[in-house]
Amino acid sequence: MKRGRFITFEGPEGSGKSTQSSRVIERLEGEGHTVTRSREPGGTRTGEMIRDVLQHNASQEAICPETEVLLFAASRAQLVRNVILPALEDGTWVVCDRFMDSTTAYQGYGRGFDVEKMIEINSFAVGEAIPDVTILLDVDVDTSLERMDARFTSTHQELDRFEREARDFHEKVRAGYHALAERWPNRIRLVDSTADENVVAAEIWRHIASLLGETG
Repeated sequence: MKRGRFITFEGPEGSGKSTQSSRVIERLEGEGHTVTRSREPGGTRTGEMIRDVLQHNASQEAICPETEVLLFAASRAQLVRNVILPALEDGTWVVCDRFMDSTTAYQGYGRGFDVEKMIEINSFAVGEAIPDVTILLDVDVDTSLERMDARFTSTHQELDRFEREARDFHEKVRAGYHALAERWPNRIRLVDSTADENVVAAEIWRHIASLLGETG
């Protein structure tokens, strides 16, 4: 049995990851592929508990930056061993909303942790689960903030700990993502997500199509 393919979606807040990953999953399934969807942090019962702590302050305790990094890594390690690797070995495609690059962008570039150390921690957490392709949905900070504000206004959904960060943090995260795209251009494909949704989807599918060609 051929190994499944692993696709991750990355990007700043409000870049459209959920919308576009859903479209990719729908199209892959239409092509006859079995697809497992996941997200980070989360994707397992343990991971969802960690997500509640990281994003919604479930512990009601200030989280120090070092703890934040290790909690993300713990959630990721659980997801890889319990969901991602078993699915790939079974020939299933996996589409994940955020993965290891988020930690490097947010905690490395955003928080100011040593980037090389972040990459080492990621490597320990993910093992062999390296994405075949990472779709990086790029959006400028002004648009990102506007989209978050619009979502809050329409849904009254509370912004999480990261969405509430200052503009400077979001600027650093975006710059970090660009640095990662330059470092791994074969894996990370930069897509302008400020374009029309259908145009963005077509560009994403162009990158996914190369994987379809490899799997026949």
